[in-house]
Amino acid sequence: MPEWWASAPAFVLALSAGLLLGAVFFGGLWWTVRRGVSSPRPAAWFLGSLLVRTGIILAGFYFASDGQGDRLLACLAGFVIARLLVIRFVIRFVTRLAGPPVEAPSSPAQEAGHAA
Repeated sequence: MPEWWASAPAFVLALSAGLLLGAVFFGGLWWTVRRGVSSPRPAAWFLGSLLVRTGIILAGFYFASDGQGDRLLACLAGFVIARLLVIRFVIRFVTRLAGPPVEAPSSPAQEAGHAA
């Protein structure tokens, strides 16, 4: 059995922890934006959320890496993957809320076959 095979479960756990931390961080950011824009004190929402999310992420990275750089990289990879997944989810959610795109009415000067 290869030597790296023994440490594979630790890498999978670190990657999974990164996915979870990324989902918490970027999901929390999306939640904060939705709440903050309608709040009378948006700065408090954004600053408080930043501090809480950053604290959670730093503690999570610390415990998931266990002082080893390769586990830290696996956790970071999971964090970046979660970022991509949350962005994809938010874009789909927002486009469903917005409905189909509406085309602007064409101006008479730009009819088909005429140069602009």
